[in-house]
Order: sequence, then C-alpha cells, then structure tokens
Amino acid sequence: MTTTQVSKCPFHVAQQIFQKKHYIDSNSTRPDAQTFAAKPIPHSKTPKILQAAQWALDPVGYIEKSVKRHGDVFRAPVSSKKSYCLVSDPKMLQYLFTHDTGKALSSPGELTQVTAPLIGKKNVIGTGGKQHQHRRKVTMPPLRPQNCLKTYSTIIQQVTQAVIDQWQVGDSFDLRVEMQKITTRVILRVVLGLKSGTRAHLLEHLLNSLLNMIATPVSSLRLFVPWLRTDLGPWTLGGRMRLLKNKIATCLLAEIKERRNNNQASEEMDVLSLLLSAKDHEGCDLSDQDICDELMMFLIAGFEATTVALTWSLYWTHFLPEVKQNLLTELNELPNELSNSNPDSHDASQLMSLPYLSAVCNETLRIHSVVMLTFARQVNEPLQLGGYQFKPGDLVMGSTYSLHRREDLYPQSDRFRPERFLERTFSPYEFMPFGGGVRRCMGSALAQSEMKIVLATVLRQVDLSLVSNHPIKQVRRGIASGPKSPVRVTVKKKYSKSASL
Repeated sequence: MTTTQVSKCPFHVAQQIFQKKHYIDSNSTRPDAQTFAAKPIPHSKTPKILQAAQWALDPVGYIEKSVKRHGDVFRAPVSSKKSYCLVSDPKMLQYLFTHDTGKALSSPGELTQVTAPLIGKKNVIGTGGKQHQHRRKVTMPPLRPQNCLKTYSTIIQQVTQAVIDQWQVGDSFDLRVEMQKITTRVILRVVLGLKSGTRAHLLEHLLNSLLNMIATPVSSLRLFVPWLRTDLGPWTLGGRMRLLKNKIATCLLAEIKERRNNNQASEEMDVLSLLLSAKDHEGCDLSDQDICDELMMFLIAGFEATTVALTWSLYWTHFLPEVKQNLLTELNELPNELSNSNPDSHDASQLMSLPYLSAVCNETLRIHSVVMLTFARQVNEPLQLGGYQFKPGDLVMGSTYSLHRREDLYPQSDRFRPERFLERTFSPYEFMPFGGGVRRCMGSALAQSEMKIVLATVLRQVDLSLVSNHPIKQVRRGIASGPKSPVRVTVKKKYSKSASL
C-alpha cells in the first residue's frame, strides 16, 4: 500500500498554512471555501443563435438537456445578445441571493430588458440601485402578507364567487380562461381599487388581449429576438403590442388624473393610492407617467403567473383523485362560514394555515415553475463559487426549473406529490418559486393567498371533471410558461355555498 508523503520543509508548510488561511478568511461564506482550483463554466458548442431559439421555443427541453449534459452550472445564450450562467445548486444560490447588493455582485435594472417590451423600463423591475429600493419600499405595503390577509382575502373570495356563479351544470370550459377572469379582476382591485365600471371592464379586456397575443410559441420567439418585435405597423407583433399598450396606458393615465384632481382615495389600500402620495428617491412627486409605468408593471406582471399556477393546481387535483379527496377531507374540517361570501380575516387565516392545501399549492409551484429563471445578477469582481470561476461582467441567473427538479431534493421529481412538503421543510434556496434576494417577487404573498382561497372555494362548491385525462406538457407562454393545451373541464355538480361537502 502506498502512502502520501507530506513535505516537512518549513517553507512549504508555512506557505500552505498561509494560502489556506487566506482563502478561508476571505471566502468563508461561500460554498467552495475549501476549494483551491476553479473550473471553467461549461457551455454547449451549438451555435448561440440556435440555442437562443431553442430556449425561446422549448425552454423545458433546453434546460433539461443542458443540465443532463453540464450539471448545476452552465453558460446559456438565453437572449440573442448575451449569454448567462444558469445555476441550480442551492448553496450557490444562497450566496448569490444574500450578496446581490455588495461589491462582487449587483442586480442592475437594465438586465431585465426582456420584460421591457411588455412593461417598460421605468418601474420596480426596470430600475436598479437606490431607485429600485425606493420604488419597492413605496409600492410594497398593499402586498405585504398581513394586508393580503386582512384586506384582500374577502376580495379574492367575492371575485371567485362571482365567476363560479356563472357556471352551470353541464358547462365545459378552459380552466385558464376562467382563472384569468378571477386574477385580472383581483389585480385591478389591488392595484387600482377598481371594482366595476366601464374603465374596469375595458382594462380587463385589454390586459387579457395583450397577454393572449404573446402566448403562442412564435410570438414568444419574437419577444426574445429584438428585430422580430420591431414595430413595422399594426400588422406586426410589435405594432399590435404598441397599440394595446397605448390603450392600456391611456386608461391608466385617465384614472390617475381623475383620482389626483378629485383627491380621491380608494376604500381599500391599493397601489395607486400610495403612488399618488409618494415621492421619488430624490424627494420629488412622482409624475403621472412614472405612476403609469409602475401600474403597467403591476397589472401585466401581477396576474398571468397566478392564472397559470391556479390552472395547474386545479388540473392536478382533478387528474389525481387521491389528491382531490385528501384536500376535500381537510377543507371539510373547517367551519362552513368559510364558504360564505364574506369571510373575515380570522377565517382566512385558518384557511392559510391548512397544511395539505399549502402542500398542494407548493407542489404546483415546484413542478411547474411558471417563471423558470430568476432575474440576473452581475458579477463585478473575480469570484470563485461552487468550484467555478466567474469573471467580471458575467451574468448569473438562478434556474428555478432545474432546482425544483433536483432528485437529491425532490425524489421522483416528475411526480406531483404534495406529501413531500409535509415530510420535510425546504430552505428558501431549495424551493424558490418567487425568486430571491433584492428582486424577490413583491406579489408572492398575494399570489399564495389567491391560490389557496380560489382553490378552496372552487373545490367546496363545484364538482368538476377533466374532459380529457391525457397528461399536459409545460411550454412557453410569453415570458412565462403554461399548459401546452387547454385544460378543459365539465361542471358535474354545484353545491350550496354553505353546504358541507
């Protein structure tokens, strides 16, 4: 048996101690603190333009193929102009999202350019640094968990009830269309305080038209290739998007002007009311256009992801009868008052704390990462992380889709199994459907509340069945993702609002 000979030379020993101490002292918070040799970040030799096209048209296939070939870290040209480093290692993600405001890592607003054609640049998503922090602080109060529970739980239930009341036994419909009605009307209440009226109906129609326009695979490709979205007139995607965005902006500016001139305040806490009284990061009043840009961001980014998540959650609860039965068993243990049209915050808090309902919602967000990547972070100084060498200028994104499909965290990850969230607790860097760090989704509390309230209300009042039991794949829908085909259901039976199922 051979043995390793260790040098006894005092100079060599001192040198090794110094190098090791220096490395650990300066990098002790990083997951590679004991690593001495950094590996280059792997990448595919396929032409970048072909990779970008595959990412735009088939993001699930592209990520799965790349992870299988390269592992937890790899370079990917997910836009036509830049390559990004996609990361799905939890320890690396923890470092990225706890150090994204320092010298080595930053989160500039200009890195969110892919969202600009839809929501513009002068808003919480499009800004960076102190301006981003200030806008986030100003607009966050209505979206905090306590306000979502106290103020918006009743709104969500009432809106859901109004949609359910239109369903009749024997009706067949696409779940996504019906869920979109709910989420659009909820976001109009949360952001603008609009309950009904001509402007509310018009905005609902315009928002749905804009998002449906970009939901096809070809339209998705155009979002990621700048010259394909060039505005060459109303017959092009760019032209149609511009016309719809202008109509939405016109409605928003009219609402802003009316509320400002009449010194109106909404009956509920809404984003617009706060923006009308807010100051910018330099202490000046926000202009009407500044407010319009923020509202556009909240309206367009604020309901599509929740629509898709609700569609998937109802799909799985009806695709797997045992999941539906387990959920109904838990819901039936609640008092019947939770089915009424005006639950109080105490009732809603009971609903929010139901373990299996939470597990179903979490498993939906895990298996179907609606937004597959986090916002990018920029490397500003040489950085060794996870055994890889990152250089200044590198752009790094968390790959939530591949994180949520890790077999070491989620055995049989392609199975929908809510019980995994009852069996163990996952860290914020193992389960992160809403991103992390300074750019974590502001609407996460609202989205989670909405998912639970809508799912519980529908299941307790309506017996639905899937028209087809064929599995449905996840594909791109604009910037986000969603079901490849419509999730059609039939209304088999409706129950009394106060009935015990």
